[in-house]
Amino acid sequence: MNYNQNHKIAQITSKTLIIGIDIAKHHHVARAQDYRGIELGSTCFFDNTQEGFSTFMEWINQLKEIYKMESVITGMEPTGHYWLNLAHILKEKHIKFVTVNPLHVKHSKELDDNSPTKNDVKDAKVIAQLVKDGRYAEPTIPQGVFAELRVAKNYVIY
Repeated sequence: MNYNQNHKIAQITSKTLIIGIDIAKHHHVARAQDYRGIELGSTCFFDNTQEGFSTFMEWINQLKEIYKMESVITGMEPTGHYWLNLAHILKEKHIKFVTVNPLHVKHSKELDDNSPTKNDVKDAKVIAQLVKDGRYAEPTIPQGVFAELRVAKNYVIY
């Protein structure tokens, strides 16, 4: 284990709500747990829409209140571009979001039930476990003029 992973693990305390999100084109699935991996609340199913994101935020706030959590960290697979809408909402709400490597999710899913089967609810739990263990990356989402420069770069004619 390297220093960077130790630093990531140290950010998660007993008052941290860890959320794993399985991203899809239309419907996302989220599961929550504490720093020990104990599942909190029920699974949240929400759409990739403004209304869906509102449902998700309400779910997070309810869990924070019920379990007396002070901070939240959400983890997701960077699936295509579908995760970006949620990432922008989380950034706007000052909720930390991280990404996990899809290959790590694929290889870790057998640890709990000895089955390589894939489903969204299971993947959300695996993602939360990877976040808890510090196996994530912190993406940088450009804003303002930097976001505009990234888009403009795509229009450069050679």
